[in-house]
Amino acid sequence: MSTDLGQQPRVDGVVELDITGMTCASCANRIERKLNKLDGVTATVNYATEKASVQHTADVSTDDLLRTVEAAGYQAAVPRTERADADDDAAPDARDHELQTLRQRVLVSAALSVPVILMAMVPALQFDNWQWLSLTLAAPVVVWGAWPFHRAAWTNLRHGAFTMDTLVSIGTLAALSWSVVALFFGHAGMPGMKHPFELTVQRGEGLSNIYLEAAAGVTTFILLGRYIEARSKRAAGAALRALLDLGAKDVAVLRGPAGAEREERIPVADLAVGDRFVVRPGEKIATDGEVVSGRSAVDLSMLTGESVPVEVAAGDTVVGATVNASGRLVVRATRVGSDTQLAQMAKLVEDAQTGKAPVQRLADRISSVFVPLVLLLALGTLVVWLLIGAGASAAFTAAVAVLIIACPCALGLATPTALMVGTGRGAQLGILIKGPEALEATRTVDTVVLDKTGTVTTGAMAVRQVLAAPDESPDQVLRLAGAVESASEHPVAQAVAKAAARHGALPPVDDFTNHAGLGVAGAVSSDSESGSATTVLVGRPSLLEQQGMTVPEALAADVDEAQRRGETVVLVGWDGRARGAVAVADAVKPTSAQAVADLKQLGLRPILLTGDQELVARSVADEVGIDEVIAEVLPQDKVDVVRRLQDQGRVVAMVGDGVNDAAALAQADLGLAMGTGTDVAIEASDLTLVSGDLATAVDAIRLSRRTLSTIKGNMFWAFAYNVAALPVAALGLLNPMLAGAAMAFSSVFVVLNSLRLRSFRALRRA
Repeated sequence: MSTDLGQQPRVDGVVELDITGMTCASCANRIERKLNKLDGVTATVNYATEKASVQHTADVSTDDLLRTVEAAGYQAAVPRTERADADDDAAPDARDHELQTLRQRVLVSAALSVPVILMAMVPALQFDNWQWLSLTLAAPVVVWGAWPFHRAAWTNLRHGAFTMDTLVSIGTLAALSWSVVALFFGHAGMPGMKHPFELTVQRGEGLSNIYLEAAAGVTTFILLGRYIEARSKRAAGAALRALLDLGAKDVAVLRGPAGAEREERIPVADLAVGDRFVVRPGEKIATDGEVVSGRSAVDLSMLTGESVPVEVAAGDTVVGATVNASGRLVVRATRVGSDTQLAQMAKLVEDAQTGKAPVQRLADRISSVFVPLVLLLALGTLVVWLLIGAGASAAFTAAVAVLIIACPCALGLATPTALMVGTGRGAQLGILIKGPEALEATRTVDTVVLDKTGTVTTGAMAVRQVLAAPDESPDQVLRLAGAVESASEHPVAQAVAKAAARHGALPPVDDFTNHAGLGVAGAVSSDSESGSATTVLVGRPSLLEQQGMTVPEALAADVDEAQRRGETVVLVGWDGRARGAVAVADAVKPTSAQAVADLKQLGLRPILLTGDQELVARSVADEVGIDEVIAEVLPQDKVDVVRRLQDQGRVVAMVGDGVNDAAALAQADLGLAMGTGTDVAIEASDLTLVSGDLATAVDAIRLSRRTLSTIKGNMFWAFAYNVAALPVAALGLLNPMLAGAAMAFSSVFVVLNSLRLRSFRALRRA
């Protein structure tokens, strides 16, 4: 290995590391700075996904990178490449266990803290020796419940760093320690001791006061915030798992000599290049390949955005995970495993998520300055009081009061309460917000990129119009066409049949014939009284030409006009000539036009982005009022479009629903997925619109901005109350109940401010 490296000393490499032990965004920044100090290394650490993407020269080994991360106080490992093996499922299980453990801490801490807080705040509940029960209940909360904070604080302290974990750890331990001293060596442990609810400013005797309710309450509230954050992080990797799960699980491979072949069902992982396999109607194509025999329509919408299924025959290529809509196909595998288009799209999603800038929590940014200042102020308070001869008890009382009042109890509620109320209200309106990361960009978003199929349109084929030749009835054209098409499995045929069935029962069809790739024919009873049957052809012009049928000029002109609008047209003929045509297209959702207008009112620039044809896309854009259209793009092109807009200084929101949108949703500053779309798109997004209605996207952005504003307001007041009380505490004029009341008031204010989100109203009925 060393010889090879020596022959190519400057070859660049890229490695991805799994990082554990991070507790806040500042941890990610610290690791990133340490890695980037190495010569030839460019690293990006994503706190949300707990991954580091590192570009390095051959002079730097993977072991060097691992040692650097460990030296910073965290753990790192190279992820396994065998993503599909059993070990791949172990990692999610480990993360689930970690989340379950944190949930247990929250529940146990809450159960123990509630009686402690009630006894301290309600004098009527203070029976004889109640303070000792408070100690019994509070001690496990501060020691065991807050253990993640103590561990993180110690790790950060060893590397000369301070975060909110430092303040929480020192404040809760100081409150517990002083309470223990007051109970065992002071007057607080005497039977009959009362903790009156007084809001007076006076100098108190420290050994008569206990701070157990503050220690337990702070721990529980901030644990709750961490649990909500952890749940959001747990979902960050779900897009990749959903994408990899999208493909077929097993496949029918043809084994044996030609002419005597037999089908054998094997796992897709065992499929090799060159193997031939069978795909029946309705089945997923197992891997990328070339059609050997058979004809069919393949639904590519989940990968390419094409709303019309593509006809394939021998010699055509097909893509894994797409759906065979009609006939039986035999396919020869050309790419398997990580070489397939599905696997490459998974890599696109992963790259987009890793490249997204880590979210900087307001609390973490403030803590880099706030925490050291508080610690210095507490130390200064202790020293000054000792120097003026006030005594050790009064000095320690004032110093501990500084630590307690500086530890913002409301900070633990600032984000989670606004999120819980905002997300709860959003759920009532069909909007799912995944976490604080989803809110950061909403205030500055100026461009919204809209996928066409399934977002602006329904994603399902529907009859747009029925064209009739002169002297022919459109209803009769649709009735006979629907009768014949009802026997076909093709998506266009099903759209025609469904539209015809809405006007009444369809007549029976005899002698049904499927002309592969051209259309269908059948004998339909055209006169229910006489019972006579007419042979009706429905399909491409070439099918009617083969049967000697002519197309009237007026009908041909109408067909050309419909095709120019991007509609798919099938001709309908009987008795020697074409009698009409049915135009089918992806139907625009009824609310899309109004939604686009509302997005413009929010100051957003809408762009229609689709893998569909230019004519189809332009027709849809004109119908809903979008000026800018980018059509005929592949999945990787969608990501490039989003990146190009971002490079121009735009803050981009992306709205989509398909697998082909997943990477672009992850790359965008704000990703909104239709709940009617694929799991991959939903998991890669920041917001999910359950109803699949584009109009909900407007309300989603409005609600997100409102929630973010509430969180910022909560953050301000969570600190403001405490900062204002710091001088009072330093002067020794803050008794424990005033400190508790200040924290309680700030918490109540934060909760009430968050509850205002319940009054949020949609622009229209959800």
